[in-house]
Amino acid sequence: MGNCFGTQQVDHHSQSTIKSSSPEDQSKKVKDGTQYGSVPPPTTNKESSGAEGRSKEGEAVVSVPASGKIPMNTALKIFTLAELKAATRNFKPATVLGEGGFGRVFKGWVDEKTFSPSKVGVGMAVAVKKSNPDSSQGLQEWQAEVKFLGKFSHPNLVKLLGYCWEENQFLLVYEYMQKGSLENHLFRSGRAEPLTWATRLKIAIGAAQGLDFLHTSEKSVIYRDFKASNILLDGDYNAKLSDFGLAKFGPINGHSHITTRVMGTYGYAAPEYVATGHLYVKSDVYGFGVVLLEMLTGLRALDTNRPSREHNLVEWAKHSLTEKRKLKKIMDPRLDEQYPIKAALQAGALILMCLEADPRSRPSMEEVLETLQKINAINQNPKESSKGRKSKSRANDNRSPMQSKYDRNTNNQRSATATPHR
Repeated sequence: MGNCFGTQQVDHHSQSTIKSSSPEDQSKKVKDGTQYGSVPPPTTNKESSGAEGRSKEGEAVVSVPASGKIPMNTALKIFTLAELKAATRNFKPATVLGEGGFGRVFKGWVDEKTFSPSKVGVGMAVAVKKSNPDSSQGLQEWQAEVKFLGKFSHPNLVKLLGYCWEENQFLLVYEYMQKGSLENHLFRSGRAEPLTWATRLKIAIGAAQGLDFLHTSEKSVIYRDFKASNILLDGDYNAKLSDFGLAKFGPINGHSHITTRVMGTYGYAAPEYVATGHLYVKSDVYGFGVVLLEMLTGLRALDTNRPSREHNLVEWAKHSLTEKRKLKKIMDPRLDEQYPIKAALQAGALILMCLEADPRSRPSMEEVLETLQKINAINQNPKESSKGRKSKSRANDNRSPMQSKYDRNTNNQRSATATPHR
């Protein structure tokens, strides 16, 4: 989605869809046309998971209510197109906050109580996402956003205030996020102040809380598109997840996964999902590990402008995450070594756990959250462990319980697969 933030950017979906076969094919973002949550829910053939209906061609059946209203119990305001034109000064280009595959996001102003349009600077700011008339997936994305964000409310999910469907235009109105997206702060030099170690951990913990809430809700939700551009920040750098256009309800009736078309953003999607179309709740955990690695290094998950062996951040950096000397070389230089190396090493071990090839070996988001909170409790004394020699026992003290578990699993795997030299 175009993000609900205060820093303008272009193309929030610069990475390619999973439909692309390589990182080099990063020309466009295509969303899944099989969203759960079409209105009303489809009732034709179902997938093996029982998650959604399909037509004979395998596409989701989309039924559009003639009223333009979502038939659900929700307190969302139904805006008129005229109201949103007034709130955004007729979608004036100067009010554009960002742009993505769905369309553009505009900054508007409304009354705090009635949500009626108001003058600039009066009332409260909102972000208005306006569909692209040329977007074939606009309706499905719009419906999915309303269904999910209309149903769920949490401090770490962006708040949807209302929606509009009029004159073949699909619009969504969100709370305004003053600090923009995490992507802006990590990758867009000169446009946002560098994030400190403490702020990065705060953001990671907030995003983890949002994912944990989705995974543990009554009907578990698989977010499916976890990446830096979908993590928005308020004025105090509290993180909130946005863009639920690809979200899916999780497996039911004892199933371990759902089977669906492979869509998302290349570089963040879990390998089992890319290879088989099997989507697990812990597929989101893989994406979280990728973003946490981006936060440590300040580098994008995929970047063909880097040397060829560094195109894929995960493949290039994963061997440097548990050794202090190697880790320090790949840490974001904008941190200026202002971080406790013990905490960085534990974060590196957590990343490796999240990136496990087998989803069953990955931690749950609840475990990820607990580990991040322990890492955050480590005293901020960057010079203490960034210089000087440490004994082997002191080095072992740097390991978190999760890292010790990872080391044991790795050693067991090596023992099981080792063969004698001939």
